[in-house]
Order: sequence, then C-alpha cells, then structure tokens
Amino acid sequence: MRTEQKHRLAQRRRLRIRRKISGTKARPRMSVCFTNKNIHVQFIDDTARITLAATSTTSKTTPEREKLAANAVSAKKLGALAAQAALAKGIKQVIFDRNGARYHGKVKALADAAREAGLVF
Repeated sequence: MRTEQKHRLAQRRRLRIRRKISGTKARPRMSVCFTNKNIHVQFIDDTARITLAATSTTSKTTPEREKLAANAVSAKKLGALAAQAALAKGIKQVIFDRNGARYHGKVKALADAAREAGLVF
C-alpha cells in the first residue's frame, strides 16, 4: 500500500471518529498524538475551539524531557503529567480521543496512568 493512501485512510478514520466525539468546557476532549519520537496530549474544548491544557515530551515544563521517547514507559509518565496539568486547570472528566490508534501498548499505558492520577474517562 502506498504511503499516500495510508495517510489518506488514517485521516478519514480520524475524521470519522471526530464526528462522533466532541469536547465541551465541562468535559473536554483528551487528544493523544503519537509520533515516531514524541507524545503529545491536549485537552480541547471543541465548542469554543481552544486548547485548555497541553503537555508533551517536547514541552519545556516536562521534567527529564531528553530521556522521554514515544514508548510505553514514557507514555505512563506523560499520562500522569497530563492528568496533573488537567487537574490544575480544574478538569476532572474527559472524553478520550486516541486518534484512530488501537487501545493497547502506549495508548493503554497513557490512559491508565491518567486514570490513576485522578482523571475520569
């Protein structure tokens, strides 16, 4: 399968998911993006179209960011940091958006760490 076709199918899958889920100020969408090297987590209010809180392996506020990568161990640490950032902004309940990724490995580790830190999915 060509790379362009894979990207097009992945984009269609994300749009299909986004039609069904939407975040509000009371319950924002927790969007997770995994690249080959980094992990990004955002808490998004889709009604106002703003990002309420965000964290990633590249942000300057992340401790030991040079040691973090896009693996399950780093995902667990980043899930706890993301939950702390959300709780600091007063966010307790979220809608989990995994952007078409399967719920296992890195995605599951991040979600479990966020739940343990106090977020309700």
